[in-house]
Amino acid sequence: MRQRRVVTALAIPLALAFVAASCGSDDSSSDSDTGGDTTEATETETTDADDGDGGDDGDETAETVPDVDTSVVEETETAVYGGTVTIGLEADATGLRPWEDACSSPCYNIMRSIYDPLMEQTSEGDYVPFLAESIESNEDFTVWTMTLRPDVTFHNGTPLTAQVIADMFPLQQVGAAGQSAITGASLASVVAIDELTVEYTTSVPNVAFPGALAAAPIGFPFDAAAAAADSADYSINPIGTGPFTIANRDIDNETVVDRNADYWYIDADGNQLPFLDSVSFRPIPDEGTRLDALLSGTTDVAQSLRQGTIRDARGESGIELIEFQGNSTGGGMFNTEIAPFDDARVRTGLIYMNNQENVIEALGGAGISLPTSQFFSADSPWWSQEAEDAYKKFDFEAGKALLQEYVDDPARSDGKAPGDKMDVELSCPPDPTLIAAMQVAEQVWTGSELVNVTLTQFDQATHINNAISDVHNAHCWRWGTENDPSVAVNPFVAPKAESIGNFTNFDDAEMQAWAAEASATDDFETRKGLYSQIMTKINNEGLTWYSGGTAVMIAHTPGIEGFNTWTLPDGQLGAGIAPEAQTRWYQVFITE
Repeated sequence: MRQRRVVTALAIPLALAFVAASCGSDDSSSDSDTGGDTTEATETETTDADDGDGGDDGDETAETVPDVDTSVVEETETAVYGGTVTIGLEADATGLRPWEDACSSPCYNIMRSIYDPLMEQTSEGDYVPFLAESIESNEDFTVWTMTLRPDVTFHNGTPLTAQVIADMFPLQQVGAAGQSAITGASLASVVAIDELTVEYTTSVPNVAFPGALAAAPIGFPFDAAAAAADSADYSINPIGTGPFTIANRDIDNETVVDRNADYWYIDADGNQLPFLDSVSFRPIPDEGTRLDALLSGTTDVAQSLRQGTIRDARGESGIELIEFQGNSTGGGMFNTEIAPFDDARVRTGLIYMNNQENVIEALGGAGISLPTSQFFSADSPWWSQEAEDAYKKFDFEAGKALLQEYVDDPARSDGKAPGDKMDVELSCPPDPTLIAAMQVAEQVWTGSELVNVTLTQFDQATHINNAISDVHNAHCWRWGTENDPSVAVNPFVAPKAESIGNFTNFDDAEMQAWAAEASATDDFETRKGLYSQIMTKINNEGLTWYSGGTAVMIAHTPGIEGFNTWTLPDGQLGAGIAPEAQTRWYQVFITE
């Protein structure tokens, strides 16, 4: 990975991994050979050359190699107990029920303080047990046997047992988020073998199944009995096994969690985690206001997934930045069930008229983000040259020709008369940089003289729900994950009736077969080829368009540590803040 030395640096690249028969095994997909070696980290302030504009003397462009990644590091400060940290998030969680509520970056920051994952990702990209103690599969990857860590209890004192995991499954099967994750993982049954042993069976081979147990929908244990008794209340008063307990949930204002004094995790130095007394999460949707809140001391931490905010934060003094850019990319998607997006000529024509470099500049990402063409970054082992070649780069005349062909077609799907302009609604959350980026697209699309463009803005929670419920036309979105490709790609191509992740409503048996085949083998080259075929077909069908890689940031006041330095129970370094500025709050502490 490309490294940006901001505060401390230790070169441990984050690579995407596939999971072999048992977690922690050799990962032949990783291009890293650093293992667990560490060196002493030293504090280094941002130099004068990095003056906040993302470039040297303002000359960098979107074609310059971006300089945005902060290395995962080994903590050198002495951890201390106590204190409260307040973080400004880009949005509130849509809900705090892992099996039901769609969860993005801000939601995961809150959920990870309340819930523990069964599996967790290391800085090398491997998946290793967390609440689980071990996991292994049969020879064809259809049966996964997991042993839970003993003596773990929920916040209400209920023991975490295999039967609880089995009892969660019926709720996950009918939950909006859980149903999609189950489909993506091909999970067929969950059975308690004994007090601490769980047997997961998939309907088809799934080599990457442990990765699904690192995400909320099926990987965050909850008290199944309490959830079944009152699902609505559970969103306000969630019960997990995590490092903090819910203290107050004031939706769209503040969520406060308090230290769980009975948390099971004792680190390698014998410290009972967590260190903080409490964490306050405040949704501050406006990027400038969120950064100002940090600079004024109203908050201690600010999260951002906007390049423009990273650019602005780099120019400020008195704060420290942790940055990352990996397999996350901005762009959008078309709802192929709605005219005129049910016609590939329209989708492809509009993508041809997507000027990526101008959009990146409008987003504030010049010198920070490169144009993208798929769910994977160019330095990911899953990146595909075939998909890159298939993506429609900016060509105004080629795009206009396709749109003209549709507009002149007497059988056009929108029912309008030949020659009439088509209507397009383009929707994004109401962030100023996103609005600026939409205006770039609007100007080009309108400039064809073939399209009437309406711009709409909804808060992030509504924006997500619109995608889930198909209330969208052309819709801004983020793509990609540091997880195994199956976690992001398989639900995206699954039949809509089985997956809320198929936002485009494009039902294609060929892509579904490729996804199933990729989940049935642990041969990396075979899997990479199959996901390359999927990414290529997505581009050939014009289902998504892309701007540039999404850089993310945790900015904080000095004297708060542990954001990018957390370790796992087996001593390995965790994956830092990747991929969406997510923090493991149980190892964050205040030094001054």
